[in-house]
Amino acid sequence: MPRSSAAAPFAVSLTLCLGLAACGGGGVHGTPGAAGVRDPYFPKAGNGGYDVTHYTLALAYDPEAHKLTGTAEITARATQDLSAFDLDLKGLDVGGVTVEGRGARWNRSGQELTVRPHEDLDKGETFRTTVRYSGRPPTITDADGSKEGWLPTADGAVGLGEPTGSMAWFPGNNHPSDKATYDIAVTVPKGLTAVSNGEPAGESTKKGRTTFRWHTAEPMASYVATVAIGRYKVSRSATKDGLPLYVAVDPTQVKASAKVLAKIPEILAWEKYNFGAYPFTSAGAIVDRPDDAGYALETQNRPFFPGAPDTGTLVHELAHQWYGDSVTPKSWRDMWLSEGFATYAEWLWQEDHDGDTADEIFNSLYKGDYYDAKEDNEAIWAFPPGKPSGAAHISDPPVYDRGAMVLHKIRETVGDARFYDIIQGWAAAHRHGNADTADFTAYVEKTAPGKDFTKIWDDWLYGEGKPSRP
Repeated sequence: MPRSSAAAPFAVSLTLCLGLAACGGGGVHGTPGAAGVRDPYFPKAGNGGYDVTHYTLALAYDPEAHKLTGTAEITARATQDLSAFDLDLKGLDVGGVTVEGRGARWNRSGQELTVRPHEDLDKGETFRTTVRYSGRPPTITDADGSKEGWLPTADGAVGLGEPTGSMAWFPGNNHPSDKATYDIAVTVPKGLTAVSNGEPAGESTKKGRTTFRWHTAEPMASYVATVAIGRYKVSRSATKDGLPLYVAVDPTQVKASAKVLAKIPEILAWEKYNFGAYPFTSAGAIVDRPDDAGYALETQNRPFFPGAPDTGTLVHELAHQWYGDSVTPKSWRDMWLSEGFATYAEWLWQEDHDGDTADEIFNSLYKGDYYDAKEDNEAIWAFPPGKPSGAAHISDPPVYDRGAMVLHKIRETVGDARFYDIIQGWAAAHRHGNADTADFTAYVEKTAPGKDFTKIWDDWLYGEGKPSRP
């Protein structure tokens, strides 16, 4: 994405489930899962007690009424003995919940949908929860003022999830630490197209409505799941090595975006050379109208763009497929592992394509003459990239620019050959998984023994203010 108390939820869930103690069968041996995973910036995000392995979503959307009807089937494994568990779902009306095919009691409190199974779930047990829901899905305003969740567009809608917006259109464990595979079917009025992640899995039309099916075989964090509904010009092709490409472009943006989107195979080949094997089974892009959203987002397989992207933005969002989508931050504190890497990819692209070198960009940022406005140059030093100052600032310049500067300092320290070993090895070691900043610093130190990274970690990654140089 380019710029543009933890105990309390648990107490709420516990109270709700004790109030429902009359339901269920047999003796109680489990405890409620926590209503939140204690993310440092979004403590209510995600839920404890289980790990989701797969989502099957059947959605139907009426753009004129702005009404979404959905059935979510969530397959998960209990990580403790569970008497109850929470799902994240904001707005929308719940019509019913079942667990393993049996009716389950449920309650709502804010974004928490608390579910009480008919019988307690054993630790290690795989279980299936089905939630029927409907209503007008909400648009969420983030702490930084940007919009996410469900965004109505001129001819449809788009679901964007960073950081917590996916709960506006499907219930789930809404935190990047719990990745899953997906099957998504979207039914829309005939003439519209529904685009999602992964690969197309068929479409059918009946009684004036078309259902589009999508399958995502690789684990995906909920914040990079998407559904885009509208009138799109769709093109299908493949890279030279056979990677399928699926590109959907709003008709008003076809001409303006054609030249840049034609670079997708070239950019992917360059990124594969620099970052290692492409981690997914397809790629592409979704381009909507500029007024439908204010930012691009690294939605898995095919990034979303609000209008025709420039080359730098396309490089950035495709680089996220390695850093952010495949190697996903464990918490929102670790955002620089996503955005700093994607920003540095832009620098490397410029360096390799007759632009400024990464060193020249670093020096310009350090001297304070990279941006036209003085306040933009000063914003880079507002806080360290390894510890953003709050939820409203996880997409601020220090996470992007200073995060990239950390990578450049590592490159200066170890040299080009070892640096590319590090970034390729990092992507391979945590492929389709999660990692945090401590994992990264340990990996760098292990991969470059004998080098001292103390000043980089202390001054550039975690230090307050502008570090001294060299």
